[in-house]
Amino acid sequence: MRNRKIESHNIHIDSDYIEWITELKQRYRSAQVKAVIKVNAEKLQFNWLLGRDLVRKKAEERWGSGVVEQLSLDLRRDFPDADGFSVSNLWYMKKWYCFYTQKEAVQKLQRPVAELESEKLQRAVGELERAKFMQNEGTLPSIFTSVPWGQHVDIITKCHSIQEALFYIRQVVDKGLSRPALQNCIKANLFSHQGKIVNNFTEKLPDLQSKLVQDVLKENYDFGFATVGHEIYDEAELEEALTKNVTDLLLEMGTGFAFIGRQKEVLVGGRSRKIDLLFYHIRLRCFVACELKAKPFEPEFVGKLNFYVNAVDELLKAPEDNPTIGLLICSNMDSTDVQWSFRGLDTPMGVATYNNIRIKDALPSKELLEERMRLLQKEMHTTKRLIRKKGE
Repeated sequence: MRNRKIESHNIHIDSDYIEWITELKQRYRSAQVKAVIKVNAEKLQFNWLLGRDLVRKKAEERWGSGVVEQLSLDLRRDFPDADGFSVSNLWYMKKWYCFYTQKEAVQKLQRPVAELESEKLQRAVGELERAKFMQNEGTLPSIFTSVPWGQHVDIITKCHSIQEALFYIRQVVDKGLSRPALQNCIKANLFSHQGKIVNNFTEKLPDLQSKLVQDVLKENYDFGFATVGHEIYDEAELEEALTKNVTDLLLEMGTGFAFIGRQKEVLVGGRSRKIDLLFYHIRLRCFVACELKAKPFEPEFVGKLNFYVNAVDELLKAPEDNPTIGLLICSNMDSTDVQWSFRGLDTPMGVATYNNIRIKDALPSKELLEERMRLLQKEMHTTKRLIRKKGE
């Protein structure tokens, strides 16, 4: 049968039709997302129950140490088109169940929510407690079903505590992290650094905005993707090394950062001033003015950053934007120095450190290589002469 070409005819396109078709497309996309989430939830529920069965039935003790391998063969034989039944994946299912039902984890989950450190962790634990899936129940809480299986595997294999695991689960749910982005967060130890930046946000921002900013900014930034030429380098070289890899820079800064520019010019009183790095954070709805220092913190750095934050507020900030945030990143700092430097300032800012800058391997010059070659040849010639003399 020949394909029919479908053409539009006898139709009047107006704004109502355009609005309707736009709504239909959005509705369909939403249905697609819901279908994917539902399928993911069902697969995760299956994985959880299979892991539970391996534990409760004491499968290895009952049927032998090779039971997981046999189970994998049986499931793949009957469901050849299904993925996820590899031996390693079945072990991950058991590990997943054990991770969240171990005695230590249960005790921590049973602590009063008020004793827990972060608001996000409180919400996550609250969901887990309400779902009552621990030990006696087989139903997963909704927060788990929103995280793909691959991310669950990364979390249980790389996290050391229930608090850390729940922190990264919430990061995936709230920020829609891809698997590579989650792996980067775990590698950078975001759990340890998040929310601990030295700052004055509590005093200078509304409570909700302050908490959001502290969740976004880190105590320390891993600049392992950037390479400088020598052990001793200045801010310009550091800045250039970072902005050569803007994608990596944004991944390290965190979800929601948009790069506005390097050496962003602002004109104040007819004089040009340049901000090292300027970002806009979509979730915070504010600019982030960033100053880089390839040296330990000094109090005068705060005054310069304060000036740039005020300049951005006056010249770039729109009425609907939140107050601009200042971020100073330096090689090292003393928290007391920083806190005292903040006194008397109204601008919200934080000070963080960085590490892992790579130093380019310095190659010897052509002249040095030639000299080394000449010495090597001379040494070889001397060695041969001594061998011949010994032979005589």
